[in-house]
Amino acid sequence: MEASRETYWQTIVKSITTLWGGLKITFRHMLNARHRQRPVIISSPAYFDQPAGISTIEYPYEMQPVPDNGRYRLHNEIDDCIVCDKCAKVCPVNCITIEPIKSAEEFGKTSDGTSKRIYAAKFDIDMGKCCFCGLCTTVCPTECLTMTKVYDFSVFDIREHNFVFGEMTPSEIEEKKNLWEESQRLKAAAKAATAPVVKTETTSPTTTAATVEEKKDNAEAPKAAKPVFRPKIKPLGPPPSAS
Repeated sequence: MEASRETYWQTIVKSITTLWGGLKITFRHMLNARHRQRPVIISSPAYFDQPAGISTIEYPYEMQPVPDNGRYRLHNEIDDCIVCDKCAKVCPVNCITIEPIKSAEEFGKTSDGTSKRIYAAKFDIDMGKCCFCGLCTTVCPTECLTMTKVYDFSVFDIREHNFVFGEMTPSEIEEKKNLWEESQRLKAAAKAATAPVVKTETTSPTTTAATVEEKKDNAEAPKAAKPVFRPKIKPLGPPPSAS
């Protein structure tokens, strides 16, 4: 028996019927939502118990609460940064750019007591490249680099995703560079002054040509061959007689 086939008009009628069934559910939800003007946030215990009501929010005027341990935009507490460059080396997408300036002496300490000996002339994080892997926060020895719960930092120009954390002015950068170069020059001069004097053998005017020739012949003369070591082998005694 051949299966019955729907005609063209029967297909249209069926489509309109199923569509109207879905619209009735939507209209019923809209009418019930009129009695509730404020949405129920997702952190509320009764969020999944509400039978009807508004289930959307007017973003960005209203936002869902974000947990404190959310991992979104990176932040660097520059006062606790020792400019170790570990975060920039471990970053798989190279979104962290650091320009360090060494200091000849300690100029401060972090909140955990770590000595600071390197200035951060430049510390930029390009969040447009960041893949939010969190590796940079893991290797940070002073835990100054963290991922915050700020997730909405959309901009029209992608260049605004480059966040600058360095606080040094161009004049301060030039000054610190000059101080480091000067300390290196003083260190090299002091090392050269205390270096031992190496005496070199010179030929005095009284040295004769025969003496120089004799030294040359002694240097070119072949060294005597070392004696070959031949171990002595003790002869074996007579074989034991058969009893």
